[in-house]
Amino acid sequence: MKKNKLYLEVNEKNLLSVFKEAKRPLGMHHFNEFFAINTKQRKALKRLLKDLIKKGLLLKLKNNMFGISDEMDLVTGTLWCTKSGNGFVIPNKEKMKDIFIPGQFMKKAFHGDQVIARVEKTFRGRKEGKIIRIIKRNTHNIIGFIKLYNNKLYITPEDTRYNYNFNVVNAPKKLKVIDGDLVAAKITRFPDAQEQPECDIVKHFENGLNDVKAITNFIEYKHNLPARFKKLTELETKNLSPDTTQEKRADLRKLKHVTIDGELAKDFDDAVCIEKTKQGYTLFVSIADVSSYVAIDSHLDREACERGTSIYFPGKVLPMLPKALSNGLCSINPSEDKLAITAKIQYDSKGNVIKSTFEKSIIKSIKRLTYRQVEEVLVRGNKEIKKELKMLMPDLEHMAELALLLKGNRENRGSLDFDLPEPEVVLDSKGGIKEIIRSQRFFSHQIIEEFMVSANEAVARFLRDNNLPAIYRIHEPPEREKLRDIETLVCTLPIGHKKTSTNDHLLQSILQRARGTDYEFFVNRVLLRSMKQARYSAFNKGHFGLASDCYLHFTSPIRRYPDLVCHRSLKSLGNNVRLYSDEDLESVAAHLSERERVAMDAERELEDRIKILFMKDKIGEVYQGIISHITAFGFFVELSDIFIEGLILLADLTNDYYHFEEEKFRLIGKRTRKIYRIGDKVTIKVVVADVATKRLHFMPA
Repeated sequence: MKKNKLYLEVNEKNLLSVFKEAKRPLGMHHFNEFFAINTKQRKALKRLLKDLIKKGLLLKLKNNMFGISDEMDLVTGTLWCTKSGNGFVIPNKEKMKDIFIPGQFMKKAFHGDQVIARVEKTFRGRKEGKIIRIIKRNTHNIIGFIKLYNNKLYITPEDTRYNYNFNVVNAPKKLKVIDGDLVAAKITRFPDAQEQPECDIVKHFENGLNDVKAITNFIEYKHNLPARFKKLTELETKNLSPDTTQEKRADLRKLKHVTIDGELAKDFDDAVCIEKTKQGYTLFVSIADVSSYVAIDSHLDREACERGTSIYFPGKVLPMLPKALSNGLCSINPSEDKLAITAKIQYDSKGNVIKSTFEKSIIKSIKRLTYRQVEEVLVRGNKEIKKELKMLMPDLEHMAELALLLKGNRENRGSLDFDLPEPEVVLDSKGGIKEIIRSQRFFSHQIIEEFMVSANEAVARFLRDNNLPAIYRIHEPPEREKLRDIETLVCTLPIGHKKTSTNDHLLQSILQRARGTDYEFFVNRVLLRSMKQARYSAFNKGHFGLASDCYLHFTSPIRRYPDLVCHRSLKSLGNNVRLYSDEDLESVAAHLSERERVAMDAERELEDRIKILFMKDKIGEVYQGIISHITAFGFFVELSDIFIEGLILLADLTNDYYHFEEEKFRLIGKRTRKIYRIGDKVTIKVVVADVATKRLHFMPA
């Protein structure tokens, strides 16, 4: 390597370019040729090397040299374990496929850890490897059951993806536990070649999980969810003020912006306004300008990114931003001047976009509306509420017209609309479960959804066309094998679907055929489960579910970090400064997809355990249901009235020996020829409802 006359600045871009030029591992002594290294620069260089190792871009070798991970067939990513003891590394670099890790090559890594894996072989397109280094431990708490052995305490994790027993080192002095008690513990030592993992008990669920509060507390410990904001974040929040005169902005306070949300909503990201024009419609979607309060790399920003998303539990929210921001400064409350980013979208009379523009604005919402109110006036014609909203009625009617046009256009291009009733846990005044009901889905929900989708699409295309950095929301199509399996299954149902030779609009056709039949809920659920999970990406790959060629999240910066990144990028146009490098965006997108998975898992698990708690006093009761899934060990039944799913074990079908016919999605009795198939209606009896072990078992009644 030739010595440079002009030394480079110590930054990530220059350091990586030095490695790429060298085409071999480098040590600290090599960097003198490229950087003017004094004591201060040496510290900066060491910090930078440490950051690049954390990101997985570099690897420190045993001889203290550093090498580029990609050049050594190494992949950095998140370990996702299975109950079988094996796992998959989901690469931070999203263009790479997941790597299968057999259990014997885990190297003491835990589910959720950031790891480096070496690809050892590829078989039929599937990469297989072994973990060679654990970069970051992401599990800090463990939830499990007490085991007493030889007068010592151990914890067996409740989550079977953690294949270790933990030695209990410290426990509260007054702790009185018996074998099988449920506790939460802080991990104090991770497993290594000689030692088992160790922990300190921090919480004893003395009464089990017998109420919603205890279950919520349990979930927060289990998923390592932050209960409080860090002190520096709170301190930074206190210094923020609602300054609406800080810079030149379009004054849109005279427009009739309204917010439309649920009755219990407290954080209002978006306000909408509409004008009828000669050409068609002009829609204003104004989104809270969170980026004016959350500066890049501030304490607020770092913690918001760390959290990634707000998490919603029955009766409780774990917000991405402190309440002073999410419910105050940034929330578009009625009759208050608010900073916003406004998307102005012009449509023709058929709902096609003519033009989209974006600007920093000041708005004032004139009314806080609820979905129920809007539904009452637009669908049910409630005269009393119509009178109350007389000034807004023409606007609401125009919104309904435009939303129907947008929905029709989406359906024509192949967008999928899953009509799945969501369960809603209703709590009483003391926080107990009052009932679990079907959440109502109104036409007013569709209005706001169509407007948000349209705004998200408009911003995505603008950022793409102007080559501005963005985190896209991508949804890849299902694999052909999955489509064939779905079609084979659907053909066994009496909904009139026949196999086709083309996949064009196949899923949309199946949904339409199932609509209005007894199998509508089941078909929607099966199709939704067969979909790949939508995720965040630094690269635009389109959104299959929405049949969109370009899509991202722009409309919820109070509760989603990707939207905040999008706002900053949108505002940077014309500044000649690229806020994010491609490498940064790729890393952040992978992290945010992971945080979304954690949030979804936590919300879903809490909901499942609350459902089991609800069924605890219903042992022996009989319900109607539909078979939703069949496995080699039994079948799952979704109850018709209360949106709860339980398992009937094969071992409990004692009237015959049942054989699992996977290709026909059914179980068949060898003696009686009795058949249980997906979609069949069944009558069941509740026999087990154990919240701690997450078991809800039925038997045929």
